[in-house]
Amino acid sequence: MAAPFLPMSKDEMNQLGWDSCDFILVTGDAYVDHPSFGAAIIGRILENQGYRVGILSQPDWRDTRNFKALGRPRLGWLVTAGNLDSMVNHYTAAKKRRSEDAYSPGGRRGLRPDRASLVYAHRCREAYKEPPVILGGIEASLRRFAHYDYWEDKVRRSVLLDAKADVIIFGMGESAIIEIAKELVQRREGKSEGQSFDYPLGANTQGVCYVTQDISAIPEQERILLPSYEKVAEDKVLFAKAFKVQEEEQNPFAGKILIQPHGDLYLVQNRPSKPVTTEELDAVYDLPFARRPHPAYDHLGGVPALEEVEFSLTAQRGCFGGCSFCALTFHQGRIIQGRSHESLLREAKKLVAAPNFKGYIHDVGGPTANFRQPACKKQLKAGACKERQCLHPKPCPNLDVDHQDLLELLRKMRRLEGVKKIFIRSGLRYDYLMADKPAQRREFLKELCQHHVSGQLKVAPEHASPQVLRCMGKPGIDVYESFKREYERANKEAGKEQYLVPYLVSSHPGSGIREAIELAETIRDWGYNPEQVQDFIPTPGSLSTCIYYTGIDPRTMKPVYVPRSAQEKTRQRALLQFRRPENYPLVYQALRAAGRMDLVGHGPKTLLRPPRPGAGNNDREMGRDDKKGKKSVPKKQGKGRRPF
Repeated sequence: MAAPFLPMSKDEMNQLGWDSCDFILVTGDAYVDHPSFGAAIIGRILENQGYRVGILSQPDWRDTRNFKALGRPRLGWLVTAGNLDSMVNHYTAAKKRRSEDAYSPGGRRGLRPDRASLVYAHRCREAYKEPPVILGGIEASLRRFAHYDYWEDKVRRSVLLDAKADVIIFGMGESAIIEIAKELVQRREGKSEGQSFDYPLGANTQGVCYVTQDISAIPEQERILLPSYEKVAEDKVLFAKAFKVQEEEQNPFAGKILIQPHGDLYLVQNRPSKPVTTEELDAVYDLPFARRPHPAYDHLGGVPALEEVEFSLTAQRGCFGGCSFCALTFHQGRIIQGRSHESLLREAKKLVAAPNFKGYIHDVGGPTANFRQPACKKQLKAGACKERQCLHPKPCPNLDVDHQDLLELLRKMRRLEGVKKIFIRSGLRYDYLMADKPAQRREFLKELCQHHVSGQLKVAPEHASPQVLRCMGKPGIDVYESFKREYERANKEAGKEQYLVPYLVSSHPGSGIREAIELAETIRDWGYNPEQVQDFIPTPGSLSTCIYYTGIDPRTMKPVYVPRSAQEKTRQRALLQFRRPENYPLVYQALRAAGRMDLVGHGPKTLLRPPRPGAGNNDREMGRDDKKGKKSVPKKQGKGRRPF
């Protein structure tokens, strides 16, 4: 029988009649028993398999005694930094400490360490040496190879070696954790009978990385030997080449086993786990989640991160969008794995039954809301293409574009008693939508605008410069503008006043000041006044991070300009918000340095008005009065998950 919550204390274990745990799951997040939190999914999956799982949520890492609170785990430690990389969670693009942590009680910061996977693993070992330490979650997953770390500005070893753990389960992990758990039981029983195990834990499991001193048992035709950590740390060209191989071989059907020497040891990555079936994914979301934070947090103000997902539905996982700055494909993969309508309707009814449900389902989606099936039929047998993207630079001729399944799902949900409105807030790939047949596209946009937009629809053109968009793996800005026209037409026909909120990124590799000015001119022509823009953050595992570190695009091995200085990054960001008075000095300096003083004046195509004669920087005026300029979105833009 499932526990109301996985136990977080000895008292809760006693209430369940447990004298020990099979696994103790250490997480950098507050424990929220909801399927949007990875620790809850892994814990409930193991519970469903008959294992006893305890939770150490945000233990104080400064004292090893806190890691003994639940006793010794019988089979192993499970360690995750949480739903976010701990460094991304803690620091901005300017490397300044964030003021809040949405995954902690009351949003309080400072409850987890930097590089949480590594620190927690060390404390687990200090508490009890014998149980194996298994790393998982996005931090460990994206740091499984030698990787560039933006916050230290250097190449670090695989986190598996630095943490001195036994294995990393990379990717989503459901299949691999079940296999590892079975293997641990076999090893425990076998050792009691005198059997020896001469191969590393997880060596025969897909979706696992391990360390070994001997790779002779791995057939040469099934493996690729990457340049060593020591070599990629010294040579940026080798780093770029190694990254390209790592990216190409993330194929669960045909990928090679990747091996990267670290000193006299070898890091081995097996093939990624195979995509889960619809039935398997449905089973995960049918597990008995309490769907709320552990009661221990009630007096602390709850956990803010739950607010965004409490009344949202995850309809699918994976993404074939191929954005260079997103490491999602290195974690979830490029093959879409979708849930059935029946499963989603069952979960929707659970939302309706919640006492605080007000009739609004905030999102039905995933990494990309309108990806509901694999990009093509070939992917389920052979995996994604090694050297071709599904959407960039143009949609692949083999791409299966279909919005009918999503439309049918939304229609069924609209008919549920108690549901007033269903929104799509996780973002649409507008280039995928524009690749659909005109009639189907119009039908989808009509119903989207009529029923599923909360006044604003978030999309992600990211930039306007062709050079930067190519580097990003995004479509040309003309595709966005075509979509914008159709979206506005659909809203007009529906009698709705609804806006697009385009996400924009500054200082991405490939963007110099001239490209940033090009984006500012596009924003001017749109009549748009961005409330928020995002500075590019080089996170482990993404193609853009590789380009940022090396100055080389590994797809072509050609050099790419990378903005690095704080001054240039600040100017690029200011250009995206050139209408703000406080940005006038920075924008003026950027335009002067770029020889674009034609954009300073009184004409309709200027960005700034000329400075007043004799006025200082603090007395300079804007290029045009915001009250007179056209606004494309209301001032308050609302919340929502960032689209990819």
